[in-house]
Amino acid sequence: MVDVVKLLEPVSRIRHRRTAPLVLELDLTEELAEEVPGDPLGQFVAMRRQRLSDVVEGLRRAERDPRVKALVARIGSRPLGFGRVQELREAIARFRRSGKPTVAWSESFGDFGPGTVPYYLASAFEEIVLLPSGTVGLTGLSLTTRFVREATDKIGVEYEVSARHEYKTALNTFTERGFTEAHREASSRIVESLSEQVVQAVAEGRGLDVEEVRSLVGRGPFLAAEALDAGLVDRLGYRDEIYAELLGRFRGSLSGAGSEPAHLQFVSRYQRMQSLAGRVPAVQRGDQVALVTGIGQIEPGRSRRSPLGGLTMGSDTVTAALRAARRDPHVRAVVFRVDSPGGSYVASDIIRREVRLTEEAGKPVVVSMGDFAASGGYFVAVGAGTIVAQPGTLTGSIGVFMGKVVLSELLRRVGVASDSVDYGAHAGMFGSDHRFSASEWERVNAMLDHIYDDFTAKVAEARGKSREEVHELARGRVWTGADAAAHGLVDELGGIETAARLARERAGLPSTTPLRPFPRPNPLERLVPAESSEDRGAAVTRIRLGSWGPLAGVSALLGLPAAGPLVLPGTWEIR
Repeated sequence: MVDVVKLLEPVSRIRHRRTAPLVLELDLTEELAEEVPGDPLGQFVAMRRQRLSDVVEGLRRAERDPRVKALVARIGSRPLGFGRVQELREAIARFRRSGKPTVAWSESFGDFGPGTVPYYLASAFEEIVLLPSGTVGLTGLSLTTRFVREATDKIGVEYEVSARHEYKTALNTFTERGFTEAHREASSRIVESLSEQVVQAVAEGRGLDVEEVRSLVGRGPFLAAEALDAGLVDRLGYRDEIYAELLGRFRGSLSGAGSEPAHLQFVSRYQRMQSLAGRVPAVQRGDQVALVTGIGQIEPGRSRRSPLGGLTMGSDTVTAALRAARRDPHVRAVVFRVDSPGGSYVASDIIRREVRLTEEAGKPVVVSMGDFAASGGYFVAVGAGTIVAQPGTLTGSIGVFMGKVVLSELLRRVGVASDSVDYGAHAGMFGSDHRFSASEWERVNAMLDHIYDDFTAKVAEARGKSREEVHELARGRVWTGADAAAHGLVDELGGIETAARLARERAGLPSTTPLRPFPRPNPLERLVPAESSEDRGAAVTRIRLGSWGPLAGVSALLGLPAAGPLVLPGTWEIR
């Protein structure tokens, strides 16, 4: 006899997913992707990855959805970028203000390592639960730079570099034996600014006094019982206990759901399903704000994705997207998401120009800065009418460097000789087998002066400042978003939602106008070559099969940034 109950189980599960109360879930143990891939392989790889925009938009939608009852998030020890953490904290805080429970749980904040940034993220939640065997590595922030000058001297490698100006410290790790005064000053202020943000936010989130939080930072890390006693966590528990309690709390709370427990669903899946349910045909599509992304080091040509997941911001791809947005009658404004440490001066200027042209065409552009928008990443932003950054974004770095590695002594030691036949006094000036001559240094300095003067002039014009005022803020110095806003390099603090709101306001659009990734090429456009550089298909990211020139690989092996002279100095991992 057929078991009727078993036959009906699939139907029951489908009904449960469609009618039961929802508890949304976030897995914040892995990176969040910034961009929407345009190539088929990238889209296939990204299917199981969470996108930051999906999470932010999903939480915004869930605030108003009566079926969504709560949010639970798992937070790991791996630090996310500071800007993305603040983007998430904003979205979580808005969801929390709707009155729905928010629970963060972690196996360990740091796991016998630094855990300040993950804990900072968790402090946005109403309740924090920790594994009984876990720890809270609230130990403060550290920014470490390693200097290899002694090692390179020993092997006979020299670096010939020059920069504009003293804060452009991209190559200090190779040319110095420790911090210069300017390098230490800028790094100290960055750590100080970010630490102020963390302490203030933890104090507000946990209902503690600011001085008490500062004292706790000096006493960390904490064992689980110590963290509970200090008020850093609300309770100790295992995953099964946390989820059983939370899902059971909303059993039968939705009309018609009976005694069913709540259904658990990832925020990104919730957002995509809701978007599909509400999608309208292209012919019926109304006004929208286009979200154009520029991620990674800035290069001339097409944006590229390596098989291992790395991204570049190609000037051809980004400018094609901006041109397409200008022509699209449904696009009324643009949010340009920038997350880049910089790169090529020429490519950065090309993108800046198209941003400016989009503004002049009557379509407001609002830049939303991610973890980084520094050097070339700041240059591309200054064409916009409005710049938004997170308080913890690293930006500025208005400066330039240039140089080369000299391998002649190393090659001599291993028995390698080189010779060349040149036509032109400076034909081999960028070769690694000899130092710059006096006349070659003259040309290098002329290029550096030109780039710095052009960079600062365009910033001055865009930001309504004098050249002298910009120079005082420039000189290669990196600022946090909070300090950049205080100095007038940034207009407002916030994330993508803030940028979208400002874009709608500037375009005179209602608050319900959707923010949509742009362009979204259809399958045919992804497969068929673009008609021209004006075609939407020209804005599709390509897979990187190899994009280094003959010298860039050597430079990369020896630590020289291969992307170009407008690069954020250092690695800037905040732990």
